Amino acid sequence: MKNKAGGANAIVRATKRHGNIAAVSPKNVGGKDIFSGKTEGNKGEGKNELKIRFLGGVGEIGKNMTALEYGKDIIVIDAGLTFPGDNMPGVDMVIPDVTYLAENRNRVRGIIITHGHEDHIGAIPYICKDIGAPIFGTKLTLTLIENKLREQRIEDAKLNCVKAGGIIKLGCFSVEFIGVNHSIAGAVALSVTTPVGVVFHSGDFKVEYTPVKDEVIDLPRIAEIGKKGVTLLLCESTNVEIDGYALSESAVKDALDRVFSENQKRRLIIATFASNVHRLQQILDLAVKHGRKVAFSGRSMINIAEAAARIGELDIPDKLVVDAERIRNFKDEEIVIISTGTQGEPMSALTRMASGEFNKVVIGENDTVVLSSSVIPGNEKMIYGVINNLYRLGAEVIYESLEPIHASGHACKEELKLLHTLLKPKFFIPVHGEYRHLKKHADLAKSLGMKDGEIMIAEIGDTVLLDGKRLKRGEKFKAGSRFVDGVGIDGEDSFVLRDRIHLSEDGLFVIVVGVEEASAELTSLEIIGKGLVVTDEIIAGARANILNALKNVDLKAVRDENELASIIRRGVKNYLYKTTKKNPMILPIVMVV
Repeated sequence: MKNKAGGANAIVRATKRHGNIAAVSPKNVGGKDIFSGKTEGNKGEGKNELKIRFLGGVGEIGKNMTALEYGKDIIVIDAGLTFPGDNMPGVDMVIPDVTYLAENRNRVRGIIITHGHEDHIGAIPYICKDIGAPIFGTKLTLTLIENKLREQRIEDAKLNCVKAGGIIKLGCFSVEFIGVNHSIAGAVALSVTTPVGVVFHSGDFKVEYTPVKDEVIDLPRIAEIGKKGVTLLLCESTNVEIDGYALSESAVKDALDRVFSENQKRRLIIATFASNVHRLQQILDLAVKHGRKVAFSGRSMINIAEAAARIGELDIPDKLVVDAERIRNFKDEEIVIISTGTQGEPMSALTRMASGEFNKVVIGENDTVVLSSSVIPGNEKMIYGVINNLYRLGAEVIYESLEPIHASGHACKEELKLLHTLLKPKFFIPVHGEYRHLKKHADLAKSLGMKDGEIMIAEIGDTVLLDGKRLKRGEKFKAGSRFVDGVGIDGEDSFVLRDRIHLSEDGLFVIVVGVEEASAELTSLEIIGKGLVVTDEIIAGARANILNALKNVDLKAVRDENELASIIRRGVKNYLYKTTKKNPMILPIVMVV
């Protein structure tokens, strides 16, 4: 990977040089207190237009990140990740390319996080040193961010806690946090007052009338904001294709209660998203009701449960939780295991249980496994592979298509209509979804009376200009993806990723050539094929082609080893394609002896 200033390697160096995170106490800005961000004013910027820059979360699921820019002030909403596809071998996660923000870091007044899911906070440890701006969020959101920063040994991030209903001032922007319901505590929408009017960002939300713990979504405040006037609505689109309303979390509790009642003599293993603290609370409450102990399984599950309990978001009765090492000391009917692995992640606790590689939990015929989650698009193969393996081991498996054991945290069509109707925005840009979701959401807005000129579908790298009277497209800017593979970060044009794909598809052909330094004569030629079928006949043919390519070459006149390697590569490349129909990576190694 190239060492570009402010680029990937700069991030890696910055994150590695810090010790353990200090006790970063989130600054309490709650209520109606104001955090005054520094501003240099807005002079000399030309037209009085708000720029909405899309760094992620449009045309894709995950990697949510949007910037609002006016004059010399920029604020960023969310900084999420997404997980790699099949065409990204060796990549652990995908984060937004923040080159534009890094180049303008002195103008970034703050990063505002709507909630603590990975697709909204996952990129923070990798970008915060590039941007260096203060981070704002609710208590659980910042606690989860703090855990991530500690893991990356970043100790100087500025975390500021804002309660729902709080307002912060960042340059020319005033941002109000609006409490909403989602599948994690502390989720908020944002009402951003800008010089061209109010921009309302929904974050991820649903309309929940019977929440487990949080207050109901603040519809009265949303209606007040709509009555005063909303210039632009940015609204999530994940469930726009689903009619009606999202299932209530209380309905999930009823379904899980039935599972406990119908499996009284069996061991229960319930897999759910670790960040769904409300779901964890329901399982804990049901464990108490049915007289079972609880064991948490999976590092992220343990970390989030501990963090949520520490700040009072999760109520864990004394002596309810036992260490996973002690599971064998309890009868099946006395224990419920809460696990990670709902998406079939290769290293998750549930996946290792299903493959027989998790020594703490051995799956058997008296186990009932519950997947209390939805299938994230693209993960179907991994999830059903885990389910199949669980069945092979004798377990009973309950998943979403069989029981209502998961409630989505995303608004369905009728809930989206409600938000549009309350806010009555002048302009609308759908966000948080693949292109089909954005298109369906645009169509929904039209069905509510909006016109084509008032709606825009954006893509990553787009700048949308808003002057309060019209919405139009602006410049394209550098944006896209960067890949994290555990030891480094690289961009979409990564040579490393291209090489991995090349190797995975076509294999490697290694040619080791020995040359005597004094006489410049060829002394040896060894050929090794990896990742492709290589017969003795192919080796012999490759050898003949290489020797033929070198036959008329004066090795004394060859300037260096790289030039000789190029001659060898050219000599065998066409032959290998003709005989194998593959283009393996050819690696000549010249040894001067």
